[in-house]
Amino acid sequence: MILYRKGAPLRIRRASAPEPPFWCATTLAPYGLRRASPVAVDYFALRASAAARLDVAVCDNVRDELERARAVSAPVLIDATESAEVVFRRGEDALAYCEARALAAMHLVSTRGALPSHDAVLVIAAWPLDLARLTSLFAEARAPWGVAVPMLYPVTTDLGALESLADLAHAHGAGFLAPIPLDVEPTAKQAIAQSLQLGDDDDRYAMLFHGDLAPIHLATERHLAALAHERGLADFIVPPRWDERSNWNAAILLTLTASRMISLDLDLDLAGLIARSARIVAELDKPLARIAESASLSIVGGLDETSVEMLSEWMAAGSAAFGEFVDEQWRLRRA
Repeated sequence: MILYRKGAPLRIRRASAPEPPFWCATTLAPYGLRRASPVAVDYFALRASAAARLDVAVCDNVRDELERARAVSAPVLIDATESAEVVFRRGEDALAYCEARALAAMHLVSTRGALPSHDAVLVIAAWPLDLARLTSLFAEARAPWGVAVPMLYPVTTDLGALESLADLAHAHGAGFLAPIPLDVEPTAKQAIAQSLQLGDDDDRYAMLFHGDLAPIHLATERHLAALAHERGLADFIVPPRWDERSNWNAAILLTLTASRMISLDLDLDLAGLIARSARIVAELDKPLARIAESASLSIVGGLDETSVEMLSEWMAAGSAAFGEFVDEQWRLRRA
């Protein structure tokens, strides 16, 4: 049973530098934490949980809350997942606010949710993994859009299901296919086991409760990246206005490379330097493009040599050889 309760404040989170998987400067969530059954994914906190009874809080007036809040920085992520959006359309209100102020936004919906009528980068979270319903959403989605897959063993780590999902996304014109790493609480694991009717003698049950899921989730993230690349899709959630040579996008480029290096255990010292450079770039007052026009980016204090080289190449050509090298190492099909 899901009970909807009005009067909750709008949840707002701000970031001084981009972080995976959404890369946003501001996250807006007009609904409460748990709002789906049997497994609820909180995309605000990147956590999966479960509860027998769901008391979903709903923000009364999103626009008033945003007017009272201090400045909202772009890019903005609007969490409008699950069926609450079908009923209340509070995510749509937040998107209208961003559109009226020319704030670049991403609109996050899920399998049971509703597509927005306003323009934004649309992110469709493939949870629950209902291919029939997702096919309907994909057919209605307007570009730019893509698919994000919450990592929940054993449902969204099934290789056959992921292959079908990748084919569907490609066939309907998606721009990206990317994973969403989650912290999975024991209640969510129990709900998954019950929904799949996993017995104590099932290997998946043993892995779910007694195994280390981190390696299989990581291997699935890399597998998903390989599936996306094979179909010509980006393998990360592409933020709005990604074609601009902005400081925020430059920081995303560096952070994406550093985070993948850390996951691959690839030159961790260098990965740490690149991650630090990403934060420096995100917090710069002067646009990188203006610096690059007048001088070398090496004049920016604190940037490591690899980051300077990557950013210089990206400013000139829209790509960086070292970042592409790390991406190639990252993409690996799971056996």
